Amino acid sequence: MTTTWLVTGGAGYIGAHVVRALQAKGLAPVVLDDLSSGIARFVPDGVPFVEADILDTDTVAGVLGDHGCAGVIHVAGFKYAGVSVQRPLHTYAQNVTGTASVLSAMERAGVDKLVFSSSAAVYGTPTTELVTEDSPKAPESPYGESKLIGEWLINDVARATEGFAGVSLRYFNVVGSATDEVYDASPHNLFPLVIEALLEGRTPRINGADYPTPDGTCVRDYVHVGDLATSHVAAALALAEGRTLRPAYNLGSAEGLSVRQIMDAMARVTGIDFTPEIAPRRPGDPARIVADGAAAAADLDWAMRYSVDEMVSSAWSARRASGPSV
Repeated sequence: MTTTWLVTGGAGYIGAHVVRALQAKGLAPVVLDDLSSGIARFVPDGVPFVEADILDTDTVAGVLGDHGCAGVIHVAGFKYAGVSVQRPLHTYAQNVTGTASVLSAMERAGVDKLVFSSSAAVYGTPTTELVTEDSPKAPESPYGESKLIGEWLINDVARATEGFAGVSLRYFNVVGSATDEVYDASPHNLFPLVIEALLEGRTPRINGADYPTPDGTCVRDYVHVGDLATSHVAAALALAEGRTLRPAYNLGSAEGLSVRQIMDAMARVTGIDFTPEIAPRRPGDPARIVADGAAAAADLDWAMRYSVDEMVSSAWSARRASGPSV
């Protein structure tokens, strides 16, 4: 009998990749998504799909019971850190109350394994060159705060509930595509912003080129969504096998890439020669945020399997395959 896992947010960019990674391992995903940012056609044919809000605890519990789910990979959430500053109540409702709702539904359905999509935003502006799982937690947005509280909720439930096991995965900039069927449609992420500009004949923009970094632009942790999905499934399998895991893992590159390096790769891969416009810094943008993924590499099959050009090429291919409209 095939083991079934519920993927909340499974019609989204990351969630839809997790669904495909589950299928590749012979597992049976079920998707629950309210389509507030997800896209229904990202869900593969034949995968059960329930359009519902994670705040609807009764429905989540019903889906878990109806499909005999062994666990939940909880990807659903409001993921826009910048917008969260203007919409704190919405952010907390989706990410804190929403996670509490998922946990309540799991308790009701007798499901006791959870992989949580957290964020390296829990660290805020790092004080060290490389962020480890033990680095101080100092989130600087309602989004980062809500993800940290979600981790606390999961850890508290684990302490209070015999047999319950959960793990949180923290990551920053997720890019690329592992299939032309799914692309990043976010209006806030660097890759889609650059790609949409190029497709529309506009010049991409760099926000700040005077940072204390090798080329003056911000350095970030760009990780490929295919690698990310692989480690979500590895975490689910580890929990199902009863392996002892850390409460949280970084999925990081340990090196990082600058915004200018991304722009150079975009020009190389697309064949569109451009010189990015230099705009003022955005308030609150740290010069460098890079995480150490050594623990996840040891426990969760984490690896950086794609070069920067392959990251860009896969994102460009998937977006162009989607047609003229986003």
